[in-house]
Amino acid sequence: MLTDYHNHLEKGTLTLDYLRKFTEQAAQKGIDHFGISEHAYHFYQTANILQNDWVNERRYYDMKDYVKLFHAAWDHNIDVKMSIEMDYTPGKHKEMDQFINQYDFDYVIGSIHWVGDFGIDLSEYKHEWDKRDIHEVYTAYFDQVVTLAESNLFDIVGHLDLVKIFKYVPKDEEFLLAQYERAVNALAESKTCVEISTAGLRKPVGELYPDKRLLEMCCNKKIPIVLSSDAHVPEDVGADFDQALKLAREVGYQSIMTFSKGERKEFPLG
Repeated sequence: MLTDYHNHLEKGTLTLDYLRKFTEQAAQKGIDHFGISEHAYHFYQTANILQNDWVNERRYYDMKDYVKLFHAAWDHNIDVKMSIEMDYTPGKHKEMDQFINQYDFDYVIGSIHWVGDFGIDLSEYKHEWDKRDIHEVYTAYFDQVVTLAESNLFDIVGHLDLVKIFKYVPKDEEFLLAQYERAVNALAESKTCVEISTAGLRKPVGELYPDKRLLEMCCNKKIPIVLSSDAHVPEDVGADFDQALKLAREVGYQSIMTFSKGERKEFPLG
C-alpha cells in the first residue's frame, strides 16, 4: 500500500484537466491512495484564522469551487481524496475547528510554516535566519508541534521538521533531541499521524522529513505514518518514494495509515 496525501494544485488551475495530470502520475507510480491538500490560506473562508501581508496577497480561492472540483472528479470516477493543509495557528483552535468541520474532508493536514511573523520556509524570509537565535526559533517551532498535537484537530502533521529547510540546525545535539522528544511525546497522545515527506530532498536541506532519529522516536512510540511527496507540480507526485520506504523500514515501520472520510485503516507498508 502506498499513499501520497500531500499535494497542491496552486501552480495550475482548479480544473479536472489539471487534476488529472496529478492522478495519472499517481497511477503510474503505483500509488493506491492519492489526495490533494491545498493550502488553507488560499481560501477566503480562512481569513479569520491566518492574516499577514504574505498570506493576504495569496488568498484567492473559494472553498465552493474547491469542493465542486472534487465532486466533479468523483462523478468522473477519478479516485482522489479531498483534504486541506492548514497552517496551525496558535490561539485559533476554535476557528480552525469550525473551518475543518464545515467540509467533508477525507483527512486534514496540519503544518507549521510560521513562527510568529517569521515564515520559516519562505525564501523571502531566509535572511531572517541570520538575525535570529536558532535555539529560540527551534523552541518556538516545537512548541507549536506540541500544541498542534494536543489540539487533536489534524489527522496528519506535515513535514514534521520543516524548520531545518535551509540547513539552519542547532549544533547542540542534546538540545535538538530534547525538542524531538517533546514533539513525539505529544504526538503519541494524539490521533495525529506523521508523514514521511520526500519534499526535503528537493529543498536546500537535501534530506527527507523527518530526520531519521526523529522518525525512529516516532516508531518507538507507535505513531502511525503516511507517505507524501508535497508535489506542487504533477511531475513530483510520488517522487523518491524508494528513499521514503527505505527510511521507514530502517527505523522499524511495517505498516502505513490510510484515510477515507476521516476513517483510518492500517495496511502493510508498500
